Amino acid sequence: MIQRKLDLCIKNQLFKGKAIILIGPRQVGKTTLLKELVSKTQRRVLALNCDEPEVQALLAHTNVAKLKALIGDNELVVIDEAQKVDNIGLTLKLIVDNLEGVQVVATGSSAFELHNRLNEPLTGRKFEYQMYPISCGEIVDTYGLLEERRTLENRLVYGCYPDIVTHPESARQYLTDLMQSYLYKDILALNDVRKPQILDRLLQALAFQVGSEVSTNELARTLQTDNKTIDKYIDLLEKCYVVFRLGGLSRNLRSELKRAKKIYFYDNGVRNAIIQQFAPVQMRNDMGALWENFFIAERMKRNHYRGHYCNSYFWRTTLQQEIDLVEESDGEMTAFEMKWSPAKKTLFSKSFLEAYNVRETVVVTQENYLEYLL
Repeated sequence: MIQRKLDLCIKNQLFKGKAIILIGPRQVGKTTLLKELVSKTQRRVLALNCDEPEVQALLAHTNVAKLKALIGDNELVVIDEAQKVDNIGLTLKLIVDNLEGVQVVATGSSAFELHNRLNEPLTGRKFEYQMYPISCGEIVDTYGLLEERRTLENRLVYGCYPDIVTHPESARQYLTDLMQSYLYKDILALNDVRKPQILDRLLQALAFQVGSEVSTNELARTLQTDNKTIDKYIDLLEKCYVVFRLGGLSRNLRSELKRAKKIYFYDNGVRNAIIQQFAPVQMRNDMGALWENFFIAERMKRNHYRGHYCNSYFWRTTLQQEIDLVEESDGEMTAFEMKWSPAKKTLFSKSFLEAYNVRETVVVTQENYLEYLL
């Protein structure tokens, strides 16, 4: 069993008078984490799976009396796939406000559904956590430092979903199943996704542009559609945890790109599956992009699990000066450059260093990356 960082985070927040919401992509381990939580508690537990129509009906359009009858003397209520229930936010609010001593934990796979149904009813009444594919820290906690180092190249190519980490021999088959059955399931269920073929081509274009600045205008021309469609589909891909955006830092210098953005994948394996490129590290010509995507995604996991709040950007000027990742925390900047080859020499822009309050500059290589991910 892989030790998940969120296990302890959630246990520390139990029975503090708020709902606990666990969100993240499908197949990332949310249900497994719930089962682990239930197996170790001494509390009376009611487990509800919202894949079942009967459960959906019981939780939708309910009231306090019905909830008291449903929950009975149980102290811990776990609700899996909560986004499938109409008015789920209001239902959770009724439990939090009216059933003293009852802790509710709910999971959901698609942020656009959960957020639309949870944010307003549960304002001030929830702890919300995002679960990612397996992190470097979780590999080290479960298998040790040597295994983290030994499997790094495989994870750069095949990614970090739990089934891939535990069954690397079936990685390609698993990624194929993930792409066909789960990755687009929430997006394609929406009535306003009228051009799924454009979605496929958009993902391929984004996969080839990892590490490069992304232009909505250029994507629209390439895919023969309009900017509005591109923006909408990228937004949906973000909310389904397929990709995430990194905006450009622009404050102090006139030469900084003001509306620039890059788009990265939450998981390297998903990116490689989209373009069907599974060649080993030694045979690839895109190692710079793979290493950059991997580190930025892993850094995001690390910051979230540790409760390290920061703003993340990349930095680029019209003079082609660039920094891969800039984190801003408490008014100070940390600048990261990712280099797969330790032999490559890197100099940080003097203009950037003079314009901002820079606490640290880091060149991230395969030799030192764990210093910034654990």
